[in-house]
Amino acid sequence: MHLVYSMDVAEEEQVRQAAGKEPPHPSLFRIWLTSAVVIAVLLVAGLLAASLGRRDLLRDLALEELTDLHIATLASANPVDVASSDPRTVKPWFQGKIPFAVSLPELQSSEFALVGGRVAYLHQAPGAELVYQIHKHYITVFVFPKDAVNSLRSMSGRRKHGSFNLQTWDEGGLRYVEISDASAEDIDKLADMLKAAGQT
Repeated sequence: MHLVYSMDVAEEEQVRQAAGKEPPHPSLFRIWLTSAVVIAVLLVAGLLAASLGRRDLLRDLALEELTDLHIATLASANPVDVASSDPRTVKPWFQGKIPFAVSLPELQSSEFALVGGRVAYLHQAPGAELVYQIHKHYITVFVFPKDAVNSLRSMSGRRKHGSFNLQTWDEGGLRYVEISDASAEDIDKLADMLKAAGQT
């Protein structure tokens, strides 16, 4: 004895529709995947922008701190701790006070005069603060170990900071920062002399 199952019209229609249904369209998967990739890229870009923004902020704060030190030095009754125009007097004065040797150029045939130096601190790292004069302008040159002032790592070359001209560069594992209201040309000349002294 065989039982025969017969579907009513509604069930037949459901089976027909189910059999005729296509799987989800492949373009929907592509849209979802593309959206996920775009969101991931935007997140990475946002994190990178935040990191770069933080780095720029730290650099600007370091420059502000060095500019304040430059202004304080000029306003002080005793702007330097070792007052001498002779590099052979100033250079050895720093021995034992900072963890590196400073190289100072000879200035006899130039318009620059060495005023003297003192120990400065940036991010608790000790460095040399050298004061030079050209005409009636003073130029402060800060020298720190490069790895101790990471906030200035991305900065190199000449730039303007408020009313001051700045010049920065790396030489022999040290980071140099010049600050002055002297002309950009004078800043560049002294920078060239300091770079040459550092290479000897």
